[in-house]
Amino acid sequence: MKKMFLLPAILFIGLAASSQPSHPNSPHDTVQTKNIRVTYGRPYKKGREIFGKLEPYGKVYRCGADEATTIRFDKDGTFAGKPVKAGTYSFFVIPNEGKWTVILNSQLGQWGAYDYSKYKDKDVLHADVPVKSLGSPVEQLTIRFDASNMIIEWDKTQVAVPVNFS
Repeated sequence: MKKMFLLPAILFIGLAASSQPSHPNSPHDTVQTKNIRVTYGRPYKKGREIFGKLEPYGKVYRCGADEATTIRFDKDGTFAGKPVKAGTYSFFVIPNEGKWTVILNSQLGQWGAYDYSKYKDKDVLHADVPVKSLGSPVEQLTIRFDASNMIIEWDKTQVAVPVNFS
């Protein structure tokens, strides 16, 4: 009698495990420099037009893939010229042709930007940064740091967000 229940249970567990993705749709990365750490999904361009099409202008975007991008500041500083307290935040952007609005939100654990409107009252920072057009496309969303900026690049778009911890 036990065997009659055991075999279907084993088959069910095996099928359930094999149907679960073994990895997220996009690779994930963590980049950091002194006092700041960003964790994000890195989607690929795959021949698509990204900003203005795949990610519409004027709409909140998680600036990555899968769960919302997170950014941790190890000490107080400025981000896009505005004061920011040490802590961990969800990071969103509103892309437009000539400028992006960068957003820090204190609600962690958001999946993408799907429920952003529920938590927009937890925004702690909004700032506009200019967009630079690149000559050749960047295939995979990339966030990196130079001496004084967090740089976001994807497709033919680059945004540099000034960061300072003096």
